[in-house]
This record gives sequence, structure tokens and C-alpha cells, in this order.
Amino acid sequence: MSIAQQEPPVLYSFRRCPYAMRARLAIAYAQITVELREIELRRKPAALLTASPKGTVPVLVLPSGRVVDESLDIMHWALQIHDPDHWLAAWRQADGPALIQRNDGDFKYYLDRYKYADRYPQYSMDYYRQHGERFLYELEQRLRQNAHLCGDCFSIADAAIAPFIRQFAAVDQAWFAQADYPALHRWLGKVLDSDLFHGIMRPYLTWTADSAAQLFGNPPSNRSN
Repeated sequence: MSIAQQEPPVLYSFRRCPYAMRARLAIAYAQITVELREIELRRKPAALLTASPKGTVPVLVLPSGRVVDESLDIMHWALQIHDPDHWLAAWRQADGPALIQRNDGDFKYYLDRYKYADRYPQYSMDYYRQHGERFLYELEQRLRQNAHLCGDCFSIADAAIAPFIRQFAAVDQAWFAQADYPALHRWLGKVLDSDLFHGIMRPYLTWTADSAAQLFGNPPSNRSN
């Protein structure tokens, strides 16, 4: 039985979480309909914790009962079903997975400390930003050579990394606007202005056990840049 004939998969999400954003990007691009359950991180519903006791988003619950609770695994699940523009081609390149790994590792470490510098008083906000900039510099050099992070075509790397660069840029928007990363600015602007990104950032009502189903994933008119 196809997904279209079954109850849709359930996606637990939080609109502003970059991990959830990357999952929603892949699902919307792949034109898969899911039941989106927008949660409040401070009041995690019991159904989420039953599905994935670690309590982080995104969490995908398939009609079979299988639970996928890592954002990259959800992206792969969606792209293996439908990948018309070959986003997964970048994953088969040696530098594609490594670039995402650096984003999720060292860069995310300093992004969290830059955003919440008051929680990490060991060093200054500028210190954390400067360490995060090492990754921005790497992306800038790539984007001066190609339109996207792994070549001329938008790929899983762009979708997986853009939400985190968006978050970094939002910490101090005035600083980021004047920072010397022209290629990165152009790339991020195109991603955030795309129909695909606007589509995945529509607001949803917070889900409760009594909520009506909120379907997500209908394809926008322009999937990507």
C-alpha cells in the first residue's frame, strides 16, 4: 500500500528549530504529505515522548509504527521517495556529508554559544562568533566558486545547512549584514526568499491530542533556487 493510500506519516516539529526546518524542506520538496504536529518545547506532548523519549524534534512516525528521530535520516527518507532535482547527488560526493558533519558539529557548538552567550560566560560573544566564522569563511569560499555548496545545483547540503546559517545571521543582524561574506549573503538570501522556504515556514497552531490534523507538504510552485 502506498503512502497516499495510508494515513499520512506524523511529523513532530517546532517551526523555528533548524533541525526541524531541514526535515520540512526535504518533505515539502519531495511532495510528501504528512500530518504536522507543531509542539511547544517547554510542554512536550506525551505522544512525542512515547515515540522518541529523547524529546527532540523533528520526529517522524510512519504508518508502520517505525520512528525516525534524526533530521538527516528524515531528509534521506523523503529524498529516497522522490528526488526530482537530485538533491542526494551531493551526498554521494566525498565532501557533501563531511560539510554537513562540520555544520552539525563544530559550527553548531559555537552557534549555540554565540546565540546564548550569557549561558556560557567562559568566553565573550565575540569569541564564539569568531570561532563560528571559520565555517562561514569556508562556505564563502565554496560559494565564490559555485552557485551552491556542492556545485551548481541546490542539494541536500544547502537544505541541511541553510537553517543554521539563518540562525547565526539572526543573532546580530546588523553585524551579519555588514560582514564580508558577499557570496554567502547572496546564497542565503536566495534560499530564504524561495517559495520552498516560505512554504515550510507557514505558522501552524500548537498541536494537542484533541487537535484536528494539520497536513503539510504540498509542493510550492518553485521547489528550489
